[in-house]
Amino acid sequence: MRAERVLFLSDSHDGFTGNMAFLRDAIARRHPHAEIVGVFKPRLSARRSVRDFVRLPYLIATSGIIVLDDFYPLIYQLWMRRRNRLVQIWHAAGAFKQVGHSRAGLPGGPLPGSRIHRNYTDAAVSSEGIVDDYAEAFGIARERVHAWGMPRSDVFFDDDARTEIRTRVRERFGIRDDQRFVVYAPTFRGNGQLSAKAAPVADWAAIAQTLGDDWRVGVRQHPFVRTTGLAAGIIDASAEADMNDLLMATDVLITDYSSAIFEYALLRRPIVFFVPDLEDYTEARSFYRPFSDYAVGPVVSDAGELAAAIADALVDDVRLDRFLAEFCGALDGNSSDRIADELLRGATA
Repeated sequence: MRAERVLFLSDSHDGFTGNMAFLRDAIARRHPHAEIVGVFKPRLSARRSVRDFVRLPYLIATSGIIVLDDFYPLIYQLWMRRRNRLVQIWHAAGAFKQVGHSRAGLPGGPLPGSRIHRNYTDAAVSSEGIVDDYAEAFGIARERVHAWGMPRSDVFFDDDARTEIRTRVRERFGIRDDQRFVVYAPTFRGNGQLSAKAAPVADWAAIAQTLGDDWRVGVRQHPFVRTTGLAAGIIDASAEADMNDLLMATDVLITDYSSAIFEYALLRRPIVFFVPDLEDYTEARSFYRPFSDYAVGPVVSDAGELAAAIADALVDDVRLDRFLAEFCGALDGNSSDRIADELLRGATA
């Protein structure tokens, strides 16, 4: 076994992106002796290359540290040896819609006796307040769940990077400095990657017309769903691949049940919740807290009320502080370094 080999695995994206990219860079910077390997597929249904099919069993068997950031079916049939670490750096901050074993008995939830997630030796989460939620979701002891933070959140604490990213994205979309940019970025509907459907839509062209020339409107469906049928003048915000970069360019976020609210809250900018299907979604997916605990901005169920809600949206600092303490308490700009050190400390070849 190679104790200092760190193997990154994903069946949800190609290459090092998001959490994995930030953690890879921290490991390379702070632990240059470590060997870093990645094996990826863009989605669960994609075929694995012959090369990866051949080398993957060997890499899993010989890597001291294996890092996941999402559901990874192949690994759940294996039990980790005493010196191996299987680490989940989940792709979403906070604890919003229920996942994993928290969904037992719900549509799309795991069957009785399911071994999914249960072999993680460690799981990193964004705050101490959600440790029990993820212990339940992954079916593991709470001692294996650590408030180490979320690697990709680190950039939100870098003022220079935030300014550069915001400028670059807005220039790319042709947004003037004197215009405010509002983005609709919902989560998907359905039980997962293979059954995902688009969220409810609104007449974004009419909303843009009501808001006037001081605003630009963008739409970005969840990556599991294609953004299609946008009217002239509405920005296809899915053209910006990195959700974090898009959030930094956004002045008002419209969303629903998306974990994007947790990172966006770090910017202390207004959020509007467009939830015309709240009752149905709650019944089908369920949340770790009452929905009202997440609603740090106006809640709108009628698309006709969106323009006014966007124009009037403000930040309630007291409520936002409470929200950040509950869900983002470990996000401090040092998550990548902290996780890298926790994983590589004491590792020997």
